[in-house]
Amino acid sequence: MKKHTYIAWFAFVIVSSLFLLYATSVENKNKITREGTPQFFPAKIDFAGEETPLNITDVRERLDRELLVNANLDATTLLIIKRANRVFPIIEPILQRKGVPDDFKFLAVIESGLVHAVSAAGARGIWQFMPQTAREKGMEVTESVDERYHLEKATEAACDYLLQAKAKFGSWTLAAAAYNGGMSGVSKQIENQQVSNYYDLLLNDETSRYVFRILALKEIMQNPVKFGFEISPDELYQNLPSKKIVVDSSISNLAQFAKSQGINYKILKLHNPWLRDTKLTNPGKKKYEIEIPLEGY
Repeated sequence: MKKHTYIAWFAFVIVSSLFLLYATSVENKNKITREGTPQFFPAKIDFAGEETPLNITDVRERLDRELLVNANLDATTLLIIKRANRVFPIIEPILQRKGVPDDFKFLAVIESGLVHAVSAAGARGIWQFMPQTAREKGMEVTESVDERYHLEKATEAACDYLLQAKAKFGSWTLAAAAYNGGMSGVSKQIENQQVSNYYDLLLNDETSRYVFRILALKEIMQNPVKFGFEISPDELYQNLPSKKIVVDSSISNLAQFAKSQGINYKILKLHNPWLRDTKLTNPGKKKYEIEIPLEGY
C-alpha cells in the first residue's frame, strides 16, 4: 500500500471515530427531546402554591413544550442558572418582605434572562418595565438616571404591581399572566370567555405560554441535574462584597468619581447600571446610593 493510501485510511478512521463520538453525544442529549415526557415530566407542579391541572390535556402539552424547549437551550439556560446565583439573593428577600411568593423570581427569569435587557417596545431592566409604568410605580426615569436598571427598586415596583393584580383577580397565576398581558387585557378575556382560571382561558400566544415558561424554568432550575445541567459551585456567578456611598449632589464627571473611589468608569457602571450618563445631574439634592465593589476588579 502506498504512503498516501495509508494517510487517507488513517484520516478516514479518525474522522469516523470523531463522528461516532459526536453522534453518541447528540443522541444522549436528545434523550430529553425524544423521551422527555416519561423521564423528565413532573408528576405535579404548582405556581405560588396554586396547583397546575396536569390532568387537562392541553395544559400538560403546553408545559411539556416549554420544558423541552428550555432544557435544550443549552447555553441560554446554563447562563441563567449561573446568573441566578448572583441575582436571586437580592430578589428573594424583597419578595418575602413584600408578601409576594418566592416563585415570582422565575417571572424575572423569563422576562429578561436575569440581565438588564431592552425590548423592542422600550421595556428595560431585569423586570422589563415600560417608562410610563415605571414612573407610575415611583421609579425615576430620566436621561441620567433610569431606576428600571436598579434591581432592588425595580423588584419592589414589580411586587407592588403583582400585589395589585392579585387583589384584583384573587389568583397569583392570573397576576403573573397580567404582568405580561396587562390587567385590563386579562380582565377583558375573563369577561368575554366567562371563566376565571388562567388554565381555562384562551389567550394570545405570548400570554398563553407565559406561566408555562415560568413553570418550566422553575422545574429546570430547581432540578438542574435532572435536565442535564451539572454545574459546580465555583462556576456560578457571585455577588462581590461592596460598600454603598450616599450622594446628594450632582457629579459632573463619573469617570473621575470612579477613580476617586479606587475603581474605573466601567466597574462603576457595571455595579450601578441605573446611572445612564457620564454624569449625575441632581439639582434637587436627592439622595442616591452608589455601590462600590471592594474586590473582583
